[in-house]
Amino acid sequence: MTSPTKLLCELIALPSINPAFAPANDPRAGEKNVADFLASVAAQGGLDVDLQEVLPGRFNLIARLLPAGKVRQRIVLAPHMDTVGVASDEQFHPQLRNGRIYGRGACDTKGSIAVFLSALLNLAAAKKRPVSTEVMLLALVDEENGQAGSRFVARSRFKADLAIVGEPTRLQIVTAHKGDLWLQLETRGKAAHGSRPELGRNAVHEMAKIVNLLETRYARELRKRRHPLLRHPTINVGTIAGGRQPNIVPDSCAIRIDRRTTPGENDAAVKREILSFIRRHGLSATMIDTKHEEPAPPMETSLKLPLVQQFLQAAKQTKPVGVDFFTDAGVLASAGIPSVVFGPGDIAQAHTVDEWVAVSQLERGTKLLGRFLQSLP
Repeated sequence: MTSPTKLLCELIALPSINPAFAPANDPRAGEKNVADFLASVAAQGGLDVDLQEVLPGRFNLIARLLPAGKVRQRIVLAPHMDTVGVASDEQFHPQLRNGRIYGRGACDTKGSIAVFLSALLNLAAAKKRPVSTEVMLLALVDEENGQAGSRFVARSRFKADLAIVGEPTRLQIVTAHKGDLWLQLETRGKAAHGSRPELGRNAVHEMAKIVNLLETRYARELRKRRHPLLRHPTINVGTIAGGRQPNIVPDSCAIRIDRRTTPGENDAAVKREILSFIRRHGLSATMIDTKHEEPAPPMETSLKLPLVQQFLQAAKQTKPVGVDFFTDAGVLASAGIPSVVFGPGDIAQAHTVDEWVAVSQLERGTKLLGRFLQSLP
């Protein structure tokens, strides 16, 4: 039997910081070492291995277990290989303390990789493998930045009957999550000398009123829109910048907004809604397109799908679960691949200096997923 604990320790020791969070030419950046390691382990376990170039030098890892007969359905196990940055290289030295494994990526999402690959290798080593179901590990690049790995798969028109996307969910099967929309608003004023402010028009003051409006009245409106699993949409004004120096009336100010969406909302309608809400309260702002950003849509998968029901039964889970954060599942689901989110660990530990995952979660997750995979026809 493959040990997910040993596998996770080996993965943590291989830095795979997303290049967006690392200095140029940082040897710790990129997923290549992890992809090469997984390719070697998977091949030794009898899986068919391939690498899919997504960005220069950055490859999705594919490891397939083909069925005994003709492929009639496909299950995809899709964790991501990249991590955020580190405060110290000590975070690449896995430590086992009090039943927990500490290290960068322990729960987000090298813990999921360890569980998924262990379950798949155990299935490959079993006397009986699925007759008509292909099971594939699809380890993705770039989730922590632009989701280039999953977007590449979505654009390729790849098809699967179910994708199980690895994220720390405390081994709960998540069938819905929020989308994420980043926006920039700008107010324009008129510059004047700071000694004669009445001759100018203060763009920062105008923006301050807009920030207050969005964080109070608009936020209250959003709280009225209830979703059975995701509560309600949210808004957060995350950055503000305006003016040049204290003795000049500022003629411009900009804020950046994080707007979390729920199923049924779309980005274009949300943008119109925010501008209309501002105008209705006697204020004015322009929405600025700083760069093209790929959609980050919300995801909701029907519990009526047979494979979803089968997975829930294998996990002995009776109720659906939703989460507030965005994942690769939203990208894959928008491309027509029914998706759920599942993995060891808690999102509260993700991206922290002392990131950890419980060994019991790794072992239980491997057994739970293995039970589902073994039930496939």
